[in-house]
Amino acid sequence: MAQQLQSPPAPPSAGAPAADFGPSVGRSGKVHSARYKWGILGIGIGAQAAFSATFQGIPTSGSILQQAYRLTTGQLGLILAAVTAGIFITDVFWGILSDRIGERKVLITGLSGTTIALAAVTVFLVPHGGVVPSYTALAVVLFLAGALGGCVNGASGRAVMGWFPPAKRGFAISLRVAAVPAGGAIGAAVLPPLALGAGFRWVFAFLTVICLLATVAVAIWLDEPPLARTKSGDSQAATTPSPLGRWDIWRVAITAFLLDLPQFTVLTFGSVFLHTVKHLSIGTIAVLLVVVQVLGAVSRVWGGRWTDRHGGRYRRTLVTVYSWIIALAFVGIAAFQTGPTWLVAALMVVAGFLACGWHGVHYAEIATMAGAERSGTALGLENTMVFAGAFATPLLIPALLSVSSWPVVMLVIGAAPSVVSALLMPREVKA
Repeated sequence: MAQQLQSPPAPPSAGAPAADFGPSVGRSGKVHSARYKWGILGIGIGAQAAFSATFQGIPTSGSILQQAYRLTTGQLGLILAAVTAGIFITDVFWGILSDRIGERKVLITGLSGTTIALAAVTVFLVPHGGVVPSYTALAVVLFLAGALGGCVNGASGRAVMGWFPPAKRGFAISLRVAAVPAGGAIGAAVLPPLALGAGFRWVFAFLTVICLLATVAVAIWLDEPPLARTKSGDSQAATTPSPLGRWDIWRVAITAFLLDLPQFTVLTFGSVFLHTVKHLSIGTIAVLLVVVQVLGAVSRVWGGRWTDRHGGRYRRTLVTVYSWIIALAFVGIAAFQTGPTWLVAALMVVAGFLACGWHGVHYAEIATMAGAERSGTALGLENTMVFAGAFATPLLIPALLSVSSWPVVMLVIGAAPSVVSALLMPREVKA
């Protein structure tokens, strides 16, 4: 992937983005061709997709998991929240650390730990011979997998920000972020059939192998971009304000939390709702969730490409428009719960793919606001908010269902946060 040249150019100044054309020098001192940035994007996509297949794929087997591990609805919610809780707690840490020591060390450390945690589940924590392992032990190990695997969110995004020029960062970040629903689609397509046909040992073995492959790819091919690090004494980093001290960045990040509530309403308990209320088969639900993830990935890439063509403008506007449509779709699900199954399923798909589709432009916007050399911290904050929503949703839904009904869940967890997001998102900055 790296191409050695006989007459390497002088390395770019600290903090400068990689050139759009011609060779570039990574932090290792190796000289790379102009095509190398696409290899970095591929590594980032692979790492993100592998981890996404874990934290978004497992919930698609929620009904099967509940039966195999003999779980109550509350216990199922705890297990589904475990991975995202780990990500939520550690994501800012990983982002700050990637700004300080670089993406390569962060990714190798975190992905290796995730692989080990998933391997432990494969060997010790799957039902076999009539013995059902402790759900608390499973939740703890999945929490560790999430805490370690959360490194991919900020670190791989920072690598992409560093290797791509500003005019292409929206598209590049959107492609990288599209790996989240793409990995989720892989999980939705592979994990339920594996769970039904071969058992959960094969489910977790599959996740272990793809995380291992992502770790090896990072170790062999990833070179860090020529960006400044935020160590003490780094003059450029010292003049760049921390994203954690800016209210405009916090407002954008909070909207990520709000929009993740409707997203994970679909991804975690959407299958339970469609199976228990509308009596759809598990196979049909799996197809619908794959459609949600695929359309979500397409929407992320389209949004990044479209806003890049407009000079990076309209990212906030696009997120606001998505927020209003998501709110309307959830209102429709609540209003027509007893209506035709095809209508409810269609509204669920619309709400789901739009709730998955805002991430690309959202991540590009918050990273651009922070600046490339501080993008790891900004993306860490973004992902903390994202996974706070992902963590809270499977805990809130069972609690709300215990005192109300599915229509109330769709309004409170789906529609209301989307409306608040639309109102909170800062307006576009005039050129």
